[in-house]
Amino acid sequence: MPSLDDLKKRISSVKSTQKITKAMKMVAAAKLRRAQDSAEKGRPFSEKMNNIILNLSNSITDKENASKFLVGTGKNNVHLCVVITADRGLCGGFNTNICKKAKNYFEQILKEGKTLKIFTVGSKGHDQLKRVYGNKIIEKKNFKGYKKITYKEAEEIGNKIIKLFNESQFDVCKIFYNKFKNVITQIPQAQQIIPIENLKNDEKEKSDNFYEFEPEENEILDNLLPRNISTQIFKAFLENAASEQGSRMTAMDNATRNAGDLVDKLTITYNRSRQASITKELIEIISGAESL
Repeated sequence: MPSLDDLKKRISSVKSTQKITKAMKMVAAAKLRRAQDSAEKGRPFSEKMNNIILNLSNSITDKENASKFLVGTGKNNVHLCVVITADRGLCGGFNTNICKKAKNYFEQILKEGKTLKIFTVGSKGHDQLKRVYGNKIIEKKNFKGYKKITYKEAEEIGNKIIKLFNESQFDVCKIFYNKFKNVITQIPQAQQIIPIENLKNDEKEKSDNFYEFEPEENEILDNLLPRNISTQIFKAFLENAASEQGSRMTAMDNATRNAGDLVDKLTITYNRSRQASITKELIEIISGAESL
């Protein structure tokens, strides 16, 4: 059984930890509001860009000569998976949930006998994936030291993906991230960006309006499609930022409560041990007095 001195030190240590987790919760709550606002404002922009591309693609008559970013290479053999996670921990299951979603897709691809290539963005995702899929990782990037990730960083990632695609390094590209729903819930996403998946499947987005484009549709798409890749990656960054702070806020709140419960239990143990020690000393004094 630990001594009274050990219990006092343990209680003091847990209280110090509780102060840290409480402070981290408050910081996460302050950052969450800004991050959530940015994520919600970014969604209509990315959705509108997809709608514009959809309208343009519906006007193209020669699909065979359309941009490869739109229709793909005609193959489905090599898959590039861009796993976007955080560079910091202490945020609950935020990073783990993204990696779990990605791993399920990896296993499906490998089971079908296709080639898998991984591009990790964020050190936490890289640390989790390198243990099993280290030989599949062809690129890695982190933004440690950055106070805020901007469109410039998303464009940097987008340009690397475009370069790999132009070098015929892959046929299909998917990005993995967490979509922010609320403080408690963040939903792991797997979004295909090359070729654009919803152009084939999402019929409800089709517009009945007729547009005349100047210059030609193909020329617009040649400029718009590469920009759309960076836009979708930036949207993933914004969603991740809000999800990370929400998950961290919840995790730190749970940690603070657990620390409080542990302090209560240790205090009870300390008081009982102290009382037992006092009782033992009294018994010894009384026994000594009676023996005289």
